[in-house]
Amino acid sequence: MSDATIFPATTALPAIRIDTETFTALRRHIHAHPELGFEVEATGSLVAERLESWGYKVHTGIGRSGIVAQLRLGSGSRRLGIRADMDALPIIEATGLPYASRTRGKMHACGHDGHTAMLLAAAKVLADTRDFNGTLNLIFQPDEENLGGARAMIQDGLFERFPCDAVFALHNRPGMPIGTYLVAPGPVTLSSDVADVTVRGVGGHGATPRRTRDPIVAVAAMIGALQTVISRNVPPGDPAVLSVGFVRGGATYNVIPESATFGLNVRALRTETRSLVEQRVREVIELTARAHGVSADINYRALTPPVVNSETETCIVQKVCESLVGTERVETGAPRSLNGSEDFAWMLNEVPGCYLIIGNGEGEGGGCMVHNASYDFNDAALPLGAACWVRLVHTYLHE
Repeated sequence: MSDATIFPATTALPAIRIDTETFTALRRHIHAHPELGFEVEATGSLVAERLESWGYKVHTGIGRSGIVAQLRLGSGSRRLGIRADMDALPIIEATGLPYASRTRGKMHACGHDGHTAMLLAAAKVLADTRDFNGTLNLIFQPDEENLGGARAMIQDGLFERFPCDAVFALHNRPGMPIGTYLVAPGPVTLSSDVADVTVRGVGGHGATPRRTRDPIVAVAAMIGALQTVISRNVPPGDPAVLSVGFVRGGATYNVIPESATFGLNVRALRTETRSLVEQRVREVIELTARAHGVSADINYRALTPPVVNSETETCIVQKVCESLVGTERVETGAPRSLNGSEDFAWMLNEVPGCYLIIGNGEGEGGGCMVHNASYDFNDAALPLGAACWVRLVHTYLHE
């Protein structure tokens, strides 16, 4: 028999037995075979095959490559949704692990392999024990990293086809101890917007820059000025971030190019701040372009709003986590330094719910930050995440 992690019963709720060995092996298989964006065919096939074999009714191709697995038991009218993300990142892995990515340039550097394995482990327990009353919808989402998958599934009728009274998701967090959770009501992530900026001037010989309108110099001035947008417009207690992610222009040393491009990522907590930052970004770029005698095209796109947890659903999952690890290991205050973004926000715009954080460990084995070539999901967190989902189902869909 496989090694199992057993979580004792609580009042009116059964004990939970997680097959840790089997699902750790499955997680590492997914890690070795990463896929990007919406192109998650192999991962999706694995997920669908397992769920179908356990008795779930599986629906594929939702939002291109999303999956919903449904299990209805008893006569209960409540409907619960739980989401896991499946996609990886375009990173060359540097962990040297025996189960490292076998596809160069693709890597599970954010732990979505772990999130998928957690939900599958919980699905197996729930299918075996069949001790809830209502409808369970397990949502396996593609393209979270590009913040496109949740919206695509919703636009494809996710909640019309699979109605949910509440929806939940989680994410691992390096630097937070194993066996701890962060469950907070209200805003827990920032929005995310991007902008592609193309600056056009007049190219020419590098020896005679006076005869050109140099887009490289203009881009450099814009980037420098943009660094003041947050610091000179947004109060310190109002979280907002502006980063330049790429700069492209020119091909050789002695040619001033006709054009240059750069890309921005902008994040904010408040709607008003989000609008203010966009306004100031546009003004800085346009006025700097005019000063340098060049033109600037700005393609500014809103990707996702902030994740905002509803109070009732947050309270439910908070109590679930406390039943697993104790009140002292569940943080309930507003998260600090959680400046990332999550397209689960779109699901929470449609249905109340909660996005919680689970510790991935500290130091070697869990402390390396996500989106890093040396990151790996900590398998010690897997049974804790799976148990959280099992007990949430027992609690929310309790007879």
